Order: sequence, then C-alpha cells, then structure tokens
Amino acid sequence: MSHIVTISVEVRDLDAVRAACDRLQLNEPVYGKTTLFQTEVEGYLVSLENWLYPVVCDLESGVIHYDNFNGTWGDPKQLDRFVQAYSVEKTTLEARRKGYSVMEHLLSDGSVKLTIGGVA
Repeated sequence: MSHIVTISVEVRDLDAVRAACDRLQLNEPVYGKTTLFQTEVEGYLVSLENWLYPVVCDLESGVIHYDNFNGTWGDPKQLDRFVQAYSVEKTTLEARRKGYSVMEHLLSDGSVKLTIGGVA
C-alpha cells in the first residue's frame, strides 16, 4: 500500500542540515549571526549557490530566515532545493533510526520519491 504525503518543513535537525549541504555540495553550515536587511538573526548559516547572503537555520524555532530581495540576491529555486534536500535527509535519518529501509528515486520533474519499507 502506498500513501501520498504533503510535508510542512521545520528545520530543527543539524545532522539533516549538514547532510542536505553535503548532498547539494554546499559548504558546511556554520553557527553565527548575520544581518538580513535590518534584522540580526542567529543560527546555522548556509551559503546557497549564487546567493548574496546566507540563509539562517534557526533550529530552535524551525524557521529559515533569508533575504533574497525577491529573487534579486538569490534564486528561490536554490532555497527550494535546500528545503527538499533537508526533507529527504531528515526523513531518511528518522526512518533508518527506527530500523526501516529507505529507497530514493529522483523523478523526471525533479521531485524525490522515498519508499520506506519494512525493518531493514
């Protein structure tokens, strides 16, 4: 039996953030503070490809803070790729922690299909 699932993502797992960066061949996230427009934010800074400013993963709140000036300072598709990679990595980590096997399939539209099976 299969199920279709829609996920709302909160970024709270540093291991999954690191794995998402590795998957996308981005630099390792670094903890720090930065100013986005006029607001100082703190968390794990992730430098997305061709973005002027990093995105900031606040693991306590689960929120990703960013300022791409409506796409001028960074293509929103790069943020979407990061969120997708985080989601895949977090789901895979949790499934494997519970002993399930995970198979990943990249679909032609760029989405990812995860098949989570019985205990590995």
